[in-house]
Amino acid sequence: MAKQKIVLAYSGGLDTSVILAWLKETYDAEIIAFTADIGQKDELDGLEAKALQTGASKIYIDDLREEFASDFIYPMFQSGALYEGQYLLGTSIARPLIAKRMVEIALAEGATAIAHGATGKGNDQVRFELTAAALAPELEVIAPWRLEQFREQFPGRAEMITYAEKHNIPVQASASKPYSTDRNLLHISFESGMLEDPWFDPSAVENEDMYVLSVSPENAPDQAEYVELEFVQGDCVSVNGKHLNPLQVMELLNELGGKHGVGRVDMVENRFVGMKSRGVYETPGGSILFTAHRKMESLTMDREVMNLRDSLITRYSTLVYNGFWYAPERLALQALVTESQKNVSGTVRLKLYKGNIIGAGVKSPVSLYNPDIATMEADPSKAYNQEDATGFIHLNALRLKVSAGVERNAKK
Repeated sequence: MAKQKIVLAYSGGLDTSVILAWLKETYDAEIIAFTADIGQKDELDGLEAKALQTGASKIYIDDLREEFASDFIYPMFQSGALYEGQYLLGTSIARPLIAKRMVEIALAEGATAIAHGATGKGNDQVRFELTAAALAPELEVIAPWRLEQFREQFPGRAEMITYAEKHNIPVQASASKPYSTDRNLLHISFESGMLEDPWFDPSAVENEDMYVLSVSPENAPDQAEYVELEFVQGDCVSVNGKHLNPLQVMELLNELGGKHGVGRVDMVENRFVGMKSRGVYETPGGSILFTAHRKMESLTMDREVMNLRDSLITRYSTLVYNGFWYAPERLALQALVTESQKNVSGTVRLKLYKGNIIGAGVKSPVSLYNPDIATMEADPSKAYNQEDATGFIHLNALRLKVSAGVERNAKK
């Protein structure tokens, strides 16, 4: 009888390496490892050999960077998504893509289960499993950190290292970096360890070595740098006059933003599972794109369309953060967002300087801004009669006057 097949989301780190061997041993199963290349750079080095040596029957290392940029990052940025006013959702938006591909591999391989190394206290377990539920509900999901048997065997890092040594698992575990990281094309996140103290200052000079994608604003160049982004229907299609695909846009903006120290965020956020957590993020390219897109909208988007779309930003952001990317309500919101972007075309100029992203000009062939109408001088277009404002104000003041009269009578 053929062994059960399990597809494991595999990073090559201590946790997923131990989980790979543990799953094979505990379930007497064939383990197929899967790693998504979504821009984590050198973290992929040597991964294939490591997975096979650890016990995987095969490993998929799939380059999903272009799909990540075009089908996940860009649509999300059109929505203006910003979780709790600060977080550009770098980890959140990557999880549904990883889970989608993992499900595809499981179905192609005839696997009956997928597995992940997400902790039972975090958001990622929810994001992975909600995606699987939406795309392939017949698949079993194995989450070892939620199994008492696994937690009893591995109550701490020391036990995992011992297990790895006993099973000849090639992992490097070190206390030199007392925090965890997650990197992709959009950002890198830092959490746990020393960062669990919200009074700890990651921006202090002595902690500068933690950062990967950006220099500190203090160490950024003393000379500002201008960058121009061209948009077509809400998507950035060129930078500084050079036509680029979404992946190339993100890579270039990350380089420019990191050089000038932009995109660092330190926040305490509300996890979906109910607790608060502290995260530090570097999102240099995403911060530039977010700012430029918003400025492009300011020139080209109808006021009431913008008000409607903006009223849904919190809802959209929360759906992405909580893992509902493939939920019908997110898809419905995306249709509205897409419609709102049909006129968002033109060019935005920004100035990058020591952690700041400064607007330096915006233009569009479909601009809704008319200087003849907006001018404080005589209006040559005769499109706006200032005397009309008197009736406009009277009508809008009516309910206020009525309310004031009621309150005044009540005091008599």
